[in-house]
Amino acid sequence: MLGMNSAQFQTNPTTDTSRTRGLVNATTKGKPGFDLGIVTSIKLGTPSLHLRFIPTLSFQERVISYHFIDPNGKDELLDRHVESTNLDFPLLLKYRTFRYNNFAAYFIGGVQYSIDLQSKEKVAQSFNDPFIKMKKHDFQAQAGAGVDFFLPFFKFGLEIKYSQSIQNQLIQDNTRVSSPFEKIFNRTIWFSLTFEG
Repeated sequence: MLGMNSAQFQTNPTTDTSRTRGLVNATTKGKPGFDLGIVTSIKLGTPSLHLRFIPTLSFQERVISYHFIDPNGKDELLDRHVESTNLDFPLLLKYRTFRYNNFAAYFIGGVQYSIDLQSKEKVAQSFNDPFIKMKKHDFQAQAGAGVDFFLPFFKFGLEIKYSQSIQNQLIQDNTRVSSPFEKIFNRTIWFSLTFEG
């Protein structure tokens, strides 16, 4: 499996205004990433239903942009990049339509466990130049759809999926970059090409 991804944060802002002094707004932006995986598929009694396990190495980047106003009324713009190198372990059910000539469509859904090899979960915080601390381990729900093309020597697939963290991933350490948020969730859109023998 070869693919591209677009990762972003879903943020829940705090309602405690004492934690957001000087903050005008905070916005999140996604960056393109890359992923590479190995497809394992088991037929579940019928040609239409498969259990898929696709261990994947993925590279992701998200940005949170802050706009502060200091006590003197001066604007301060601050970007915080959160980069991840993830080992992803999705376990998915694939339901495929009946094959029509050399074509079939399918739906896919399940859960994914991810471990961030670049996580700063246990890194000492720098309060002069703070960074966003995210948890190393993540569980996500995942759903998508795709099409399979049956070629003479292999099956080629095009797939799009969406994944969303099930639980809060933010480590709240009360810095100026984490205090504006109650919760942060990972969410990713995946565009994949699959090659199966």
